[in-house]
Amino acid sequence: MSDRVTQFNTAGQALADAANAVREASDEDLAGAQAKFLVANEEFQRCSTNMAAEDEARAVAPFTPRPVTDPNLVGLSDGETRDYSLVRAIRAQMTGDWSDAGLEREASDEIAKRLSKTAGGFFVPTEIQQKRAMTSGDATFAGDLIQTTVLGSSFIELLRHRLAVVQAGATYLGGLTGNIAIPRQTAAGTFYWVGATDNSVITAASNPTVDQVTMTPHVGGAYTDIGRSLILQSSVDVENMVRNDLAKIIALGIDAAALSGSGTPPVPKGIASQSSVGSVVGGTNGAAPTWANIVGLETAVAAADADLGSMAYIVNAKTRGYLKSTPKVATYSAAMMWDNSSPDAPVNGYKTVVSNQVRSTLTKASGSGLSEIFFGNFADLIIGQWGTLDILVDPYTGGTAGTVRIIALQDVDVCVRHGESFARMADAVC
Repeated sequence: MSDRVTQFNTAGQALADAANAVREASDEDLAGAQAKFLVANEEFQRCSTNMAAEDEARAVAPFTPRPVTDPNLVGLSDGETRDYSLVRAIRAQMTGDWSDAGLEREASDEIAKRLSKTAGGFFVPTEIQQKRAMTSGDATFAGDLIQTTVLGSSFIELLRHRLAVVQAGATYLGGLTGNIAIPRQTAAGTFYWVGATDNSVITAASNPTVDQVTMTPHVGGAYTDIGRSLILQSSVDVENMVRNDLAKIIALGIDAAALSGSGTPPVPKGIASQSSVGSVVGGTNGAAPTWANIVGLETAVAAADADLGSMAYIVNAKTRGYLKSTPKVATYSAAMMWDNSSPDAPVNGYKTVVSNQVRSTLTKASGSGLSEIFFGNFADLIIGQWGTLDILVDPYTGGTAGTVRIIALQDVDVCVRHGESFARMADAVC
């Protein structure tokens, strides 16, 4: 043990010296100092990994799956969850060498066995998407160049926070297995009065009519290109960057499908494609939205008795700019449609979310570049997520440029419980 500690401390001091040399190097000596720092960093990481591996081999029992109800939860302990590295698994997938990623490989294999499904690359356990604690080397050896323990945000939380529709109040269902059916009432029962002697009016009564909205997995994919040399680094910042990039891209895709998905397989059916959504029309070729149009969206939902729950507007950045610079009533009011004094409810007293997944390229007759404006009870928009992330590593597409393509596949679906809960203007000139 003392030999390992000595080697670790020596490597750490060498790394600190190399870091100082980089900071103090002149322009002509900088390249050489940086090269020495990379060599010192590689040696430090090797010593750190070796020491940790030998200690864990003595102190930690081998990974064994624990019985859990969610097949994507493989029963990782807190220590295993902290030790799991998405970048290490990506590096192993890229090189084909899993000798340093045994935990990641075993967890993926266990999920594949439970799902009776072969991963395209490797599966990421739900524990890792829900909770991340990432550790790199000791900062005392290299100042601000080597980071200490950093608690990373949950991947699922990153995804949810980036989803505009979830910000507006959409219902998010995670960890689904198999197809699901959500009951909805399509017609209300009737109220009736019962006479003292004449019961004939009871025949006019009726029961509520109920059907189901079904949700089935649709495979959605996202990818990000990362420099090969970056993947080879054992850095908490690289880990966070990969997860943030994938979360952002997946969120954009889900937002686009939830708002305007065509419903033509394999694309889910979004709000804009629902037949019973309320409509506010600007003009023959489109028109600049008026305050009456904005209020008209609210009225369309209220007229269907659907104005309850998580009511909100969703607009794109162009529409926000227009609303901020256009008065409600041009003749005598200086109040703008977008009320900056009420940031939580800036439009018509409601929460308003901005997303450029709200289209601004629609056409109508001779009008083009038209924008959508959505309003409604977004709790009636349901986002379902099945299984877990399937990560594929493609080292070939960007091989000549020195990049590696990281592809994430996720099973998702979108459904609308009641189209009447929403209204849309599809010809706004902003």
